[in-house]
Amino acid sequence: MAQYHPKITPESLKDKVLVVTGGANGIGASFVEYCCQHGAYVCFGDLAVDAGSQIAQNLCSSGSSSPPRAIFQHTDVTDYESVLGLFDLALEKYGHVDHAIACAGIMEIGNCFDPALTLETVREAPTTKVLDVNLTGCLYLARIASVYLRHNRPTDADRSITVISSLAGFKETPGAFVYQSSKHGVLGLMRSLRLYLLSAPHRIRINAVCPWMTTTGMVEGIRNAWMKANLPSNSPADIGHIIAGLLADPTLNGKSMYVEGGRAWAIEANLDRLEPEWLGEEPSRSLAKGQALLGSGDVWVQ
Repeated sequence: MAQYHPKITPESLKDKVLVVTGGANGIGASFVEYCCQHGAYVCFGDLAVDAGSQIAQNLCSSGSSSPPRAIFQHTDVTDYESVLGLFDLALEKYGHVDHAIACAGIMEIGNCFDPALTLETVREAPTTKVLDVNLTGCLYLARIASVYLRHNRPTDADRSITVISSLAGFKETPGAFVYQSSKHGVLGLMRSLRLYLLSAPHRIRINAVCPWMTTTGMVEGIRNAWMKANLPSNSPADIGHIIAGLLADPTLNGKSMYVEGGRAWAIEANLDRLEPEWLGEEPSRSLAKGQALLGSGDVWVQ
């Protein structure tokens, strides 16, 4: 895999307008702070009202920027109207949106395949909250962003969507059954959109970030054992820097960045390059022919 080094200049984020979900804690909070400190305007949402409001207040306290450098709004990514409201707020305050980033995510809830399940208890459906937050929330943001990113913007303006997957998006994570399914889905969403959204009339880039162990509240249960094993980990700021790099480079589209120990690697190109080896040359040629026939996906949406 090719290691990815973000290329961010002092002008990369200056005056860009960002909409961010999940921006009050962890990776999202670090990203919001980083972008505001580098001149961006950020409209961000989260369920954590106190934390989000405090972040916005802190980011706006150093000056009397008009419009404000950061705006927070209570946002539930599983509620389509709530996500719409966040974009409406950004449009009202800033007039347009340049980039949209889906940072909201939660970890596994319970054990969907608990060996203690019986013929009686298995009749109760498992919670879909992890899928709703991690995958449906990304789908909602991407759909809404595909419209709002084109509003009040010239057709040649750079605009992008970034979604957060995980190592679990492409490697097995035993025990995190629903979480892993949701993160595979996030990568699938990005891959299904990377050609479709790049073509006219959208002209929108989309990329994914796949962090490994990142020191947020989601990993409290394994943090001590992880550190004891001397395994690499990311800080939330590490991931925020990688996301900012994806926004800053208008040449990047359809990329998945695996991040460990603060370092990132682009994984999509090698999957394609090595396909004849792991699939076989003849099936690979046939697959390429079929993919060319499907093009950017218009055949499915006509």
